[in-house]
Order: sequence, then C-alpha cells, then structure tokens
Amino acid sequence: MPYQHAPRFDQGRRRVLAGGMAMAAVAAMPLQAAAATGHSLLPRKQHMTTSTMTMQDGTTIFYKDWGSGAPVVFSHGWPLSADAWEDQMMFLASHGYRVIAHDRRGHGRSGQPWNGNDMDTYADDLATIVDRLDLKRATFVGHSTGGGEVARYLGRHGTRRAAKAVLVGAVTPQMLKTPTNPGGLPMEAFDGIRAGVAADRAQFFLDLTMPFYGYNRPGAKVSQGVRELFLYQGMMGSLKSEYDCIKQFSETDFTADLKKIDIPVLIVHGDDDQIVPIDASARAAAKLIRNSKLVVYEGAPHGLCTTHKERLNAELLAFLQT
Repeated sequence: MPYQHAPRFDQGRRRVLAGGMAMAAVAAMPLQAAAATGHSLLPRKQHMTTSTMTMQDGTTIFYKDWGSGAPVVFSHGWPLSADAWEDQMMFLASHGYRVIAHDRRGHGRSGQPWNGNDMDTYADDLATIVDRLDLKRATFVGHSTGGGEVARYLGRHGTRRAAKAVLVGAVTPQMLKTPTNPGGLPMEAFDGIRAGVAADRAQFFLDLTMPFYGYNRPGAKVSQGVRELFLYQGMMGSLKSEYDCIKQFSETDFTADLKKIDIPVLIVHGDDDQIVPIDASARAAAKLIRNSKLVVYEGAPHGLCTTHKERLNAELLAFLQT
C-alpha cells in the first residue's frame, strides 16, 4: 500500500531539514561573532556596477561605476546615454582605471524633468556625482554635447578634482553662427533638428545615424546593429528634455569656459564630421585652451567613438599614462 511508506518519508524529510538547519546555524556562528565585534567576514563591497543619485531638484541620475584605479569620467552626446561609452569604459577598466559614466538628465535611464534641461544644470549634475563619489584627479572625457558639458563643468566648478580632460567631436566653443562666431552653422540647421524631433523623433534619429557614423559615404560599411542601438538609446530619453537640449548644444557659448581650463586637454575630432564641423569646433577650441593638443582623424565621422574605437581607446590610454 502506498500510504504505508508515507511516515518513513516524513521522518527522513524531517531529518534532512533538521540537519540543514543545524548546518546553517553552525555556518552563521562566525558571522554572529563578527557582528558582535563590529567586523564582517564578508568581502568588502566593490564599486557598484550601476546606481542612481538624486539631485537637488529631485531628479534621479543613473550612472555606471566600473573598475578601480585612477578615475575617468565620461559625458555622452545627444540624444544618447552612458551606453555610448561602453567600448571605452570596458577597455580602460580592463587596463586598471575606474570608469564612471552617467545618463544626462532627461536621457537614458535618468529622471525626465520638465525643467532644468540646460547646460548649467547638466554641469551641476556632473559636479554632484563627482563630489559625492569623492573623485580626485579625474580625467573628464566628453563627446559632442558631452564635450560642452565637460567644458562648462570645468569652467563653472573649477579643476580641483580634475587632472586632464578629453574633448571628442565636441560642440565647443559654439555651434551657432553669430557675428562673433562667423564659422558656425545657421539657426535654420538647428530649427530643422527641432522640427524633425517634434514631428517623428524615431525616424529622425534613425536617419541621423547615416551622417553621424559616416554611413552615407561611398564604400562605408554600414552596421544596422549600431544604427538600431542609437535609435534605442535615443528613444529611452524624454522628448521634452531632448528637444530642450538642442538649444543647449547649439547656442551655448563655451568660450569663457575653455579659457579658464588650466589642465592638459586632448582634443580629438574627425575631419569628415558632418554633425559638428571641425573648423568651427575643434580647431577653434584648440586656440582657446592654453594647454591643448589637437589630434585629427582623417576621414572620421562624428561617431568615431564607435567607428574608430580601437584608435580612440589607444589614444585615451596613452594620454592617461603621460
């Protein structure tokens, strides 16, 4: 009869459970003793892979914090997120550096405030992250809009926590054509971006990938995966925040910020950048920063962090080691 075996099964199960509880109690004894003395036998907590910080206005900022060693802080371009720096972060973390990258407010996984989408606040958010993590002698790396963010951070908050900086395809000193900046782009160009984002930002972002990565050039090897990743990152952000950011990366004048920078600065730019033309940006910025070095990638597009990642990774490592 099957029921005759049930008591033996229950007794065996009770013995197993009792034995397991005893083993757990024995295993817990050293931890209880350690707790009583204020010590822990658990390994020390390493830098978190991802986390968030709450800014003064209540906006949450998502950031990645990988590796250990001298800190390198990354600021991404519009309309992307910290993920745009994955190739550089993995490379440098594997070479003994601590790498930190955040999603700008309104972008990626950060909060999506209605207000506060301006360059001063972007720089203040970066300062908050750097101060709370207590980073010292950090190297700040910014691409495109992120380059403007780094420049404004250094101009607004100083260089007491900075050792070096890198501007890659940066929007500095100013993108908009003005009487004092005759080499800039006309307002119509940025009004076109605003119109495209407002009308159908998904299609606009997908179309933007072609000149962004130079995929519209003859003989270019197009990666559909890269194009879709760009679209994915862009669509994670807030329409309002990304729309507001267009004014910030196009009209902000970083001239005064660049003149204040008193640390070594590496400027990297592609001479086939169709998004941020090199003459009005990198070449002009190099003249304003007292201790700068301009490296031009021949034939490289705006998205050279992806298309020329091996060269850029080596360039960053060499700059960090000097």
